[in-house]
Amino acid sequence: MACLAVTPVALMQNTLRITEIFYSLQGETRTAGLPTVFVRLTGCPLRCQYCDTAYAFTGGEIMSLDNILARVAAYNPRYICVTGGEPLAQPNSIALLQQLCDAGYEVSLETSGALDVSSVDPRVSKVLDLKTPGSAEVARNRYDNIQWLSRNDQVKFVICSREDYSWAVSKLIEYRLNERAGEVLFSPSHAQVSARDLADWIVADNLPVRLQLQLHKILWDDAAGH
Repeated sequence: MACLAVTPVALMQNTLRITEIFYSLQGETRTAGLPTVFVRLTGCPLRCQYCDTAYAFTGGEIMSLDNILARVAAYNPRYICVTGGEPLAQPNSIALLQQLCDAGYEVSLETSGALDVSSVDPRVSKVLDLKTPGSAEVARNRYDNIQWLSRNDQVKFVICSREDYSWAVSKLIEYRLNERAGEVLFSPSHAQVSARDLADWIVADNLPVRLQLQLHKILWDDAAGH
């Protein structure tokens, strides 16, 4: 029987560029504090001014989906977070998310909200980051993504100023985000807004949102999110 040649394109169909895979406590979202395996994909089309993972913009290692799944399984985890960079910038991330769900993990996806989420497996908890004006990337928000939200999903706003807070409240109301998503998270931008001020604003306005602090920065002063 003739042997079929495997082209470079075929080889790339089952691979992703990975910056790191590691095990730690989840620092954010509804699973904050739970031991989680993080799969950080390389590359991001956005340049938010507060980004703490710029090291993931370039570099990384090409890995097959099978190798990624094996690395994840070695930790014997319950929770998996696929993050970046921007995971959806690599199309094969969709297949990775599905395979992680098929393996029985509770899977979350941290995405900027700038790329289409309609193909993401509904078992995945999408953490959709709506970019505020203070992020310097507000123009990249893809509001069509909101229609794909479910109660399994979460919407995050990183608040850089009182003006950002007011903008986020307006989007909360306009899109009825607390009805579409299971959680709406307001997070203070590190060194720009104090957590106490943001907490006071949320309480004063009686908002149906959760104040989110970055647990990893409190525990380990870890700017990179490990």
